[in-house]
Amino acid sequence: MTIKHDGLSVTWLGYATVRIETADGFVAYLDPGRYGVLDDYHARDGDLVCVTHNHHYDTDGIASVAKDDATVVVFEGVDATSIDRDVTPVDELPYDVVRVGEEDHLTVGDLGQVDLWSLPAYNEADGPHADEDGDVVHPRGFGCAFLLSIGGRTVFWPGDSDALDGFRQLEVSLFLANIGGSVVMDRHEAADLAEALDPDLVLPIHYDTIELLETDAEAFVVDVAERSIPVVLDERSANQ
Repeated sequence: MTIKHDGLSVTWLGYATVRIETADGFVAYLDPGRYGVLDDYHARDGDLVCVTHNHHYDTDGIASVAKDDATVVVFEGVDATSIDRDVTPVDELPYDVVRVGEEDHLTVGDLGQVDLWSLPAYNEADGPHADEDGDVVHPRGFGCAFLLSIGGRTVFWPGDSDALDGFRQLEVSLFLANIGGSVVMDRHEAADLAEALDPDLVLPIHYDTIELLETDAEAFVVDVAERSIPVVLDERSANQ
């Protein structure tokens, strides 16, 4: 299902993969691939591809979505040598690759179609997704979030993170809510964050693709809607 949002066409393709297209045809992808979500998808129409961290670094997925002259933005912590899958090292990707840290800004596109900011994204050692020893799956420095100004709107993808207090200060039009729980914010935390952000629209993603991320997406939608925040659900993509 493709969602129309103030001139943007937004499609959740499964797991963390989202395609965003502007009215003038600029296409951005967030965290493409893994778990078969792009097995039969070979659009190769992406002008911009963004990768938040190792768990979402899939070079076959990138190849499925990126144009030959795409800009591929990869968090600086992504390291192929620490990934137990067959992936191409970042510095060997055949694209214009830009590495970003936790708090960087860049403009992408010949006409400056997208402003992109990276933001810290992590599980807090004393937060709800740490074990009794304070160990977490996503420590600070492991990954990032992305805020895109695209097509005149702002799109926020928090990546694999807790619902951090810093996120609440953002001005967001479309909130791609990570609701999988367990090792990321759950549906309750994501709904609270949606209320704080007060976006024009919420689209939940990153749930049900694998057992670890099973959740009640319909309950999340009800929760958000009861807070008078527009929300849309695409359950077809969850089970691809």
